[in-house]
Amino acid sequence: MSRIELDRVVVRAATPGGPAPEVTVLRETTLDLTEQRIALIGPNGSGKSTLARLVNGLVEPTSGRVSVDGLDVVRKGREVRRRVGFVFTDPSAQLVMPTVVEDVALSLRHQVRGREERTLAARAVLASYGLDELADRSVHTLSGGQRQLLALAGVLATEPAILVADEPTTLLDLRNARMIGDLLLGLPQQLVLATHDLDLALRCDRALLVDDGAVVADGAPGDVVDHYRASAG
Repeated sequence: MSRIELDRVVVRAATPGGPAPEVTVLRETTLDLTEQRIALIGPNGSGKSTLARLVNGLVEPTSGRVSVDGLDVVRKGREVRRRVGFVFTDPSAQLVMPTVVEDVALSLRHQVRGREERTLAARAVLASYGLDELADRSVHTLSGGQRQLLALAGVLATEPAILVADEPTTLLDLRNARMIGDLLLGLPQQLVLATHDLDLALRCDRALLVDDGAVVADGAPGDVVDHYRASAG
């Protein structure tokens, strides 16, 4: 299993026109994450998405160090992003090609050089996720569940060691949320899952509760979820 380390990490963000020039988004945080399935829970604006995005460099620390398997996320960003896949809340953020098969083929551009071979490889990926019949469809005609599944398939096609998913079920109906949740939790990859779905969090191996930019509880998911419910009540 991979190892994600945060060493005294602080994230601050500029606030143009605000009362202060900067706001602290994540307070000083030190973590050593080695479990296979790690849930990040907490209220909106708590900092859990910032914490998730630190893992592959979408957010850089203002101070401190983030590393993945010993690779500094800032200095070795390209190598880290080969190891860490990222799935957004809204799949529109990552579905950029006109058709389903073209979108997966784009993900494979570094692994498979030939265009025909790449298309064949993309169709094989789609088949493994039950999306082969949609290969030639426009991505804009897909349902919400199909779009999120396609986004996930495109990321997993590159075979990352770690998958970071930032509230991947928030925009889905109950059936599709369950489908995506089951798929995520069944992956062989190490999973960092930022979520409002406490049932999903309870199925992970470790949970972190983030509130007001700080990790306020860390441990067994049942204990952390109980802490969250008690503090929210």
